[in-house]
Amino acid sequence: MSAMEQIVERVIDHVVKAVERAPLVEKPFWHLELEGIFPEDLYARMRDAMPEAREYRALKGRNNVNVQEDGSSTRIKIDLYPEYMRHLPLEKRDVWALVGKVLRSEPVKQVFMRRLAPGLERRFGPDFMNVGMFPVPMLTRDVAGYEIPPHTDTRWKGITIQFYLPEDESITHVGTRFDRQAEDGHFEMVQRMSFSPNTGYAFAVGQDTWHSVDRLGPEVRSRDSILHTYFVDNSPILAMRNRSKRVGNFLLNEVRHIAG
Repeated sequence: MSAMEQIVERVIDHVVKAVERAPLVEKPFWHLELEGIFPEDLYARMRDAMPEAREYRALKGRNNVNVQEDGSSTRIKIDLYPEYMRHLPLEKRDVWALVGKVLRSEPVKQVFMRRLAPGLERRFGPDFMNVGMFPVPMLTRDVAGYEIPPHTDTRWKGITIQFYLPEDESITHVGTRFDRQAEDGHFEMVQRMSFSPNTGYAFAVGQDTWHSVDRLGPEVRSRDSILHTYFVDNSPILAMRNRSKRVGNFLLNEVRHIAG
């Protein structure tokens, strides 16, 4: 085994153990509350390797909800696949290539599926561990003005995970809200995740997984995180859709790079 393979295996082992020890909380819906998800030395390297804004691509959102009047986007992203990171400087590319490889690994997928069994079984039945899941990790950055109202996530998604990547505890108040829908249709916050370094959450997407982000104020220079999504991949049509989206996003990224 090469030195790089040993590093990858060490980080995978750390992430798996972090997920295994994470509390599984029932309300307002089944979710994991993650701490120390990455090794501390790697987390420090991730903070040092944060890309510049120009190295991201706009994540415009449905109906361009993230696009501001000046044309900029309040959420930007870099997909953590090799073809998306190839334009990053080498020292940054090495760090994010490692993180992407770990998050796309089979052991990490399997541990999330095992730990989120209540939500996955409710949606997919007792054979949920055999449901295909396609991993899409994205490094994202939100800035002042970003917000998203209560939503449950599209049914294309099987598991939603977010790893928080702040440099300190100064903006803990901008964590994701977990909401409950009342009988009259309005939403009330049940819990807010603390936007703290090297923490996060995970849940199996369902009809009651309402979550949101309050509008970010001017005190937020950047809200950095990894959105790690497992898309349902259990039919030829879904498999084609997931892989064609990867190709399509790669082409858009290359066009942006050439034009930029």
